[in-house]
Amino acid sequence: MADRFEGRVAVITGASRGIGFAIARRLVAEGGSVVITGRDQEALTAAVAELGEERAAGVAGKVDDAAHRAATISAAVDRFGGLDHLVNNAGINPAYGALADLDLAAARKILEVNVIAALEWARDAVAAAGATGAGGLRSIVNLSSVAGTGASPGIGFYGVSKAALINLTQQLAGELAPDIRVNALAPAVVRTSFARALYEGRDEQVSAEYPLQRLGEPSDVAGPAAFLLSDDAAWVTGQTLLVDGGASIRALG
Repeated sequence: MADRFEGRVAVITGASRGIGFAIARRLVAEGGSVVITGRDQEALTAAVAELGEERAAGVAGKVDDAAHRAATISAAVDRFGGLDHLVNNAGINPAYGALADLDLAAARKILEVNVIAALEWARDAVAAAGATGAGGLRSIVNLSSVAGTGASPGIGFYGVSKAALINLTQQLAGELAPDIRVNALAPAVVRTSFARALYEGRDEQVSAEYPLQRLGEPSDVAGPAAFLLSDDAAWVTGQTLLVDGGASIRALG
């Protein structure tokens, strides 16, 4: 599998750290080139340096900004010659608590970033990749969450947005077939700064809730992402893969 992405180019949003960065590192390790995005230029520069500037580029900006999308996709085409894969990883959750107390402005922003922006990135990537004449986009992976598969106390509207992303994945898979595959990943709690509030100070307690007895690591998500993006998943589309340490089977039991 060392060269599954040789000659391939991927755009990965929200990838200066955490899951997005782990996916970028996995694709580069398997021969690919990546353009990563993030809001923090310093963090993005450090991430690109670690990945290697010959195989990675970074474009700083907000994921829901049209000019940022255009600049990122142009960087993939101009620097590396095309765009084969898109990973919609960027997401936000600025609200915690009961839905009855939810600030509706925050709710709208969550949908804008977690759902609508993912659609916009997909549409722009499809259009731009097709225009290069280099074969076009091959696959998209959307980062959903187990919060989108059931009730999620405290992060309920984040779960609503991730449920919408699962359905968006199915809709895009149907519309973009047979040329482009679209799948999603739904991780449980992964040890990242984004999810810190869900485990900090009670690591052992949270880990005990998983049959595999530990929290996820970013690399645990990067492997499945690489599989779904690659030709090894050539007959897989419209699916959401749970990456949850077995949490879902415990819930069923």
